[in-house]
Amino acid sequence: MATLGTLVTSTTYGTWLRGDQRGWVDQGILWPEDPLLELADYQRLKHEPFRFAKDQLFLVGEMICSQLWQRMQIRLLALTVRTWHIHVVLPATTINIAKLMKCVKESVRFGLKIARPIWTDGYDQRFCFDWERLHDRVYYVEQHNIRAGWPAQPWPKLMPWEEYVQQST
Repeated sequence: MATLGTLVTSTTYGTWLRGDQRGWVDQGILWPEDPLLELADYQRLKHEPFRFAKDQLFLVGEMICSQLWQRMQIRLLALTVRTWHIHVVLPATTINIAKLMKCVKESVRFGLKIARPIWTDGYDQRFCFDWERLHDRVYYVEQHNIRAGWPAQPWPKLMPWEEYVQQST
């Protein structure tokens, strides 16, 4: 069964630690909150937690879309940038997701000229093997943008859903 796309979520440094009250994931397992573990992780941070300023969110999205296209010829199906996390919906690709996410993270850190960690190590990835699941994930990401007062696809380098389906079938 081929992967049609992948939803990838990455958080900013120190904003979602193990033990968090929202739960947390380790090796695909969802764990419940653990305030003592969260406190221990917080105390080990070498820097304060990082959040994007609200006036940077659109620029961060531009950097991500632009660099993925310039470096890897990848157009995202959906993207949202919030103050403490991003959601990226990748099309089917033969490029390793780790390589793509390295490009995403580095494009922002270098673009904003920030000389400290701004991203959590790793990311969560959800593979989509059918069109309905992929469409649901694109819609989920687009709803973040709409709730923020933006268009569903605010960056021109994003690939519209209809174009991707037509291109892929």
